[in-house]
Amino acid sequence: MSIDSYIAGPNGEMDWMVWNWDDKLKKYVYELNEPVDTILLGRKMTDGFVSYWSDVMTKPDDPSSIDRSHVFAKKMIDTPKVVFTKTLKKSQWANTDIATGDLTDEISKLKSLKGKDMIVYGGASFDSSLIRAGLIDEFHLFINPVAIGKGMTIFKDLNEIQKFTLIKSVAFDCGIDTQLDL
Repeated sequence: MSIDSYIAGPNGEMDWMVWNWDDKLKKYVYELNEPVDTILLGRKMTDGFVSYWSDVMTKPDDPSSIDRSHVFAKKMIDTPKVVFTKTLKKSQWANTDIATGDLTDEISKLKSLKGKDMIVYGGASFDSSLIRAGLIDEFHLFINPVAIGKGMTIFKDLNEIQKFTLIKSVAFDCGIDTQLDL
């Protein structure tokens, strides 16, 4: 996200983000995803997410991306995913289930299952719904050193103030700062 809290420009632009991740940031992201056994996605985000990581799997040596790590792409594809949607009845993606019920009920069901951690990879509307409902246990915010002035934010739909406790902040050489909040 930008320092002024946007995760994309008004039309979904992400060209302002820092993509030259250093090894320390890549390691942080790998470790963040290591204990994850479920990825949560909004419907609008899923096509891009699945197709991107599937592409990385087929071109492990292509340097055109921030991280063409075949191992990480395999983790993203092999990890079971749950897509939250009001419009789809059936998953068109491998290793992916559909959740169509009440958001709080669906998340409660997932949290009650045995397993490891879950991670949310968006999109903006889905993230915003989870935050508004108080369903996020931990935030890992990747702050890019830029202000964009307007765009998509995940905090726009709050009905009340939500207070967090900063657990740690890590600055990376590429300019990104990550903050872990609860």
